[in-house]
Amino acid sequence: MEDVTRYEIIIKPNRSWFYIDWRGLLHYRDLLFLLIRRDFVSRYKQTILGPLWFIIQPLVMTLVFTVVFFRVAKVSTDALPPVLFYLCGLLIWNYFSSCISITSTSLTTNAMLFEKVYFPRIIIPLSTIFSNLITFAIQLLTFLCFYFYYKWCTASSAQIHPNLFLFALPLLLLQAAAFALGVGLWLSALTVKYRDLSFLMGFLVQLWMYATPVIYPVSAIPSQWRFILIINPIASIVDLYRYAFFGTLSLSLKYLTFSIITTCVVLFSGILIFNKVERTFIDTV
Repeated sequence: MEDVTRYEIIIKPNRSWFYIDWRGLLHYRDLLFLLIRRDFVSRYKQTILGPLWFIIQPLVMTLVFTVVFFRVAKVSTDALPPVLFYLCGLLIWNYFSSCISITSTSLTTNAMLFEKVYFPRIIIPLSTIFSNLITFAIQLLTFLCFYFYYKWCTASSAQIHPNLFLFALPLLLLQAAAFALGVGLWLSALTVKYRDLSFLMGFLVQLWMYATPVIYPVSAIPSQWRFILIINPIASIVDLYRYAFFGTLSLSLKYLTFSIITTCVVLFSGILIFNKVERTFIDTV
């Protein structure tokens, strides 16, 4: 009689709250790539303009900011062309805000998927972080087209001073991704129990943008109030992006130091609370 070997795979919850299943992430990397593709393709699926919306959206926002804040409200742009000033600020802000907005509801919107198959749950928020990098790359190319035009074809080139800090921009993008992931993990864990947060997200993100030097320069903030920017890590990232492309720096490096520390705290605590909630969230949603 032929022997039949039976295999059983028993999935047990990890007892450690601060734990990342690196082996599981490597094993399910194909799923991660599929989710990244799904997130990107489904964003503007069945629309007439399709991926062109990734370009149109920041351009329309830049036009609105130029008319409302630069022309009407007379908000300074530190002598920079308003188009470049706003596009540069929106570049990193759009990536950050899109990441936290989508990640914040990742557990509730994918509950059906979690019920059907096992995989490391953190793959869902990670797919959002990576898929938005594609959008970031498209909008970066759009910004660079305007940047080189103003640098080489207009009289505004005298105010544009790129520097070697450009090589540090990938590290700043990594920090923005880490901070967005940390905030998103916190919000996704809280949204499982408090669904009201999902309705507040758009309002909160809008308020956060006005608390970040996206539509105004840091120099417009009175010096006695600039310390508030320490608790907003994305503020120093936006300012350093402008410094790399234009050579205008308003915040000292101590703000970057506090920004990195805050990012690490938010990310690690976000992983902790996410691991705690993921064990039982399926019974709640």
